Amino acid sequence: MKEVLIITNYFPPETGAASNRIFHLASGLQKSGFNVSVLTPLPNYPTGRVFKEYKGKLRVSCSENNIEIHRLWIFASNSKNKILRLIAMLSYSFSLIWYFLWHKIPNKVIVQSPPLIVAFTCMLFLKSKKRKLILNVSDLWPLAGFELGVFKKNLGYKILEKIEYHNYKKADLVLGQSQEILNHVLKIYPKKAVFLYRNYPDIKIQNLRLNTRSDNKLKMVYAGLLGIAQGVFKLCQELDYKNMEFHIYGAGAEKEKIEAFVSNNNLPIFYHGEVTREQLHVELLKYDLAIIPLLNRIYGSVPSKIFEYAKLGLPMLYFGGGEGEDIVKKYGLGWVAESGDYEELKKVLSIIKTQNIPPPLSNHIKNTALENFNFDIQLKSLKNII
Repeated sequence: MKEVLIITNYFPPETGAASNRIFHLASGLQKSGFNVSVLTPLPNYPTGRVFKEYKGKLRVSCSENNIEIHRLWIFASNSKNKILRLIAMLSYSFSLIWYFLWHKIPNKVIVQSPPLIVAFTCMLFLKSKKRKLILNVSDLWPLAGFELGVFKKNLGYKILEKIEYHNYKKADLVLGQSQEILNHVLKIYPKKAVFLYRNYPDIKIQNLRLNTRSDNKLKMVYAGLLGIAQGVFKLCQELDYKNMEFHIYGAGAEKEKIEAFVSNNNLPIFYHGEVTREQLHVELLKYDLAIIPLLNRIYGSVPSKIFEYAKLGLPMLYFGGGEGEDIVKKYGLGWVAESGDYEELKKVLSIIKTQNIPPPLSNHIKNTALENFNFDIQLKSLKNII
């Protein structure tokens, strides 16, 4: 049986798109005949604190769904302080190096990037003529950080850029979750082997859309990370709540600001906290429309929510620009508003009435997902090249 090791910063029981994406990859490869093992930190995302049941432990190993999981020590932090964030990444890198020194590493290794420094550690210590290193790139750092305003193009940026280029150079194969990521890699290394690996969810398509409307209000939902990049707090401030409700699920850096805004304003905004992914899929069926926002257009970013909502048959409003916007338009998955233009967003919402979201649209979206966003077909193609 072929062996493959997946090295990632995020894995269940952590929640979020990154954790779900890697879990589905690991599970899919295992079901396809691979002997899969995973290296990941002790769970700490998104709180920046090691989960209670793992506190005080240096390492936890277990088998879940026939996948060997090794959770390594990390100095956990989600602080805005760049030094503390750097220490957190370096601590996990040191744990990885220690693991590499004392364990046999399979000939096929999939490394998640970002974080760049963790990926750099893997590329530096695991490069071998007999080993195939596969770099799974979900976001373009440091470029995405610059577009988010996290970085300036100074010496630190240039160092991160050199690390990024080194990671691409040492990878035998680069997986990118968007065509923009692959174009970026090929611009740097034109002959690099690449593969478009979208964040398609491995979930069953729901056979029913619930209809709980008792009035003419549009019920819109956001579900996911409440981080700076998503800009959900600003969305709460900018929306026109005439004839609409806004429901929010998730956690992250903006959680407390959103809760305070909801508490201090008599508006139809409802914060439901965090729920399990399975429960969330049931909850989402109560709403007319899901919004997918990005505070700024980020080159290379295609939120996995697009494909997850499509599987559920949930119409969406994309407010982030770039390749994600192109996908929503191309496949008729809902509506788009120009990234960062809140006046246009309000205009688009004003013309989306509940009567304009008929059941046939939901059926069209589900059929489109079945035909074009098929996890099993994509995994089979990936299996053939790794």
